[in-house]
Amino acid sequence: MQKFLLALAFTLILTNQALAWGAKGHRVTGAIAEQHLSENSQLAVMDILGAESLAEASTWPDFMRSSPDDFWQNTAGSYHYVTVPKGKTYEQLGAPKQGDAASALAGFAKTLKDPNANKEEKELALRFTIHIIGDLHQPLHVGNGTDRGGNRFNVKFFNRDSNLHSVWDSGLINREELSFSELTLWLNKKITPEQLATWQQIDPMVWIAESARIRDSIYPSDPNISWEYRFTHTHTIHTRLTQAGIRIAAYLNDLYQ
Repeated sequence: MQKFLLALAFTLILTNQALAWGAKGHRVTGAIAEQHLSENSQLAVMDILGAESLAEASTWPDFMRSSPDDFWQNTAGSYHYVTVPKGKTYEQLGAPKQGDAASALAGFAKTLKDPNANKEEKELALRFTIHIIGDLHQPLHVGNGTDRGGNRFNVKFFNRDSNLHSVWDSGLINREELSFSELTLWLNKKITPEQLATWQQIDPMVWIAESARIRDSIYPSDPNISWEYRFTHTHTIHTRLTQAGIRIAAYLNDLYQ
């Protein structure tokens, strides 16, 4: 029993280290996306998820990582990130044998368009699609292959031990002390028509390249980070959350046009 509890604790630690945006950030991306769905997409999403909102669906793949089912423990873990070393592009490398966020997204698109896929398969595909698009907009989920997406880059964030991945998942967002619905409202109201037109990119290679460029600029030279780091990077986080929301909608709108 003691060995089981230790193994479970270790699994949960690894799971928590690998999350993207945290629940609040993912819910923001889903809630923004919901404001920009076409009528066809709204109907298709409702047919699959019923009353479940995109905000609620966005966190489901992270929640399910604690499931003992073989799929969640041995297959789906790699669906949350891609690896692109500095100076390389995803197109040069492609997906590893076990798959990654980009290859999983392509597979889930096929499921969502497959008239023979059952409801459970489509639920999994849609929830993961929403989640993966959010993940790929978190810069450290396009890892450089050296530090587990910043998980091994230790920092002190406002004098508390942390790591860079955790700071970008939730630390900076939580410092704003806003609910996900408040942050969604603030960000969505500020989207200009020009931004809306420019950001509706549905090519994952574009999102990955953007995140890789941002990733290379966010590693601090001093591991003690607080107000200055927050001031420098909060706008970037707001932009990536908003872009992810717009692109979730654009991706689904294209899928269900």
